[in-house]
Amino acid sequence: MSFIESLSPRSLRAPESGIVEVVNYARGREGLIPLWVGEGDLPTPDFIARPAADALLRGETFYTWQRGIPELRAALSRYYARRFGAALPDEHFYVVGSGMQAIKLAIEALVSPGDDMVYLTPAWPNFAAAAELSGATPVAVPLVFAGGRWQVDLDRVEAAITPKTRVLFVNTPSNPTGWTATRKDLANLLAIARRHGLWIMADEIYALYHYAGGRASSFLDVMEEGDKVVFVNSFSKNWSMTGWRVGWIVAPPEIGQVLENLIQYSTSGVPQFLQQGAIVALDEGDAFVQANIDKATTNRDVFCDALIATNRVETLKPDGALYAFLKIDGMTDSRLAALDIVDRTNVGLAPGTAFGPGGELFMRACFLRDPGQVAEAADRLARYIAAR
Repeated sequence: MSFIESLSPRSLRAPESGIVEVVNYARGREGLIPLWVGEGDLPTPDFIARPAADALLRGETFYTWQRGIPELRAALSRYYARRFGAALPDEHFYVVGSGMQAIKLAIEALVSPGDDMVYLTPAWPNFAAAAELSGATPVAVPLVFAGGRWQVDLDRVEAAITPKTRVLFVNTPSNPTGWTATRKDLANLLAIARRHGLWIMADEIYALYHYAGGRASSFLDVMEEGDKVVFVNSFSKNWSMTGWRVGWIVAPPEIGQVLENLIQYSTSGVPQFLQQGAIVALDEGDAFVQANIDKATTNRDVFCDALIATNRVETLKPDGALYAFLKIDGMTDSRLAALDIVDRTNVGLAPGTAFGPGGELFMRACFLRDPGQVAEAADRLARYIAAR
């Protein structure tokens, strides 16, 4: 028996990332413009990094609060009051090792092997993979694409629910599509969850990247006391902290000890010195976040306008998040197209095949980068599309 054959079937179901495949194919090429992963090109600003470095040098390197240090949980409470108008005491917040771990631990808490988790696609592939690794079955409900825009079909969502369904996972604004639920959409999805006794897992990481102005609608705007909603989030996108791997969960205090136990048996907590930087990000980072939003807004317009002008890209500008999800006329295999685009244009895009049902004919580009690079990438891609 080979080593691979002796591994657990569950571990073997972990899929290779279709995004990473393209990254590995082209990594390190001179002149490459990498738009394939979901992060900006700025390092963490000094006003956030310095307090973490100082805390490290002070010796804040011991085991700490598994739920997060009290000061950070209080800062999260202030952040939600300021940004969402939500009065959530500190006991609603649980600091974890990245948004990805927030998703994995929440899934572990909410589903059992054999349960179903309904989610909307195209979607960041890690949602479904995390459910499978927990022994659950991810059930994809495709968004509807028409006229260059995405919409949720509530009848499709309800039709996908069975007695085995435990969770409805909703990411809005969406990675990769940019679909942004309206307040009415969220109220309707919450009503479905109530009717079927489901938990909603809400990924609102891109809530501040909302191009109609202000933040996007949140389940916090429509939920009531007793609604079964858990939020997963991360410091990565707003504050240019992708490499820090710090995230959080917002959940009813009643399940807090369960979440703390799951943290104990995974990472046993987030390093205290990193949490000191996260506090400053929340309390003093609004101007930096707004600068990121302004850059994303400008780049969205420059990038999308250039490609739409080819008359061979069906997609319109996204309503939220950081991505253009492009449907290019005549492209039938986005994986092969991503490799070809790298070779011919030196622009790195993520293939839509990586994002599940409904994404096969699309390419994803993250536009939170230097405006000159984004404009150059748009020009290269426009010429590539015109020559097809």
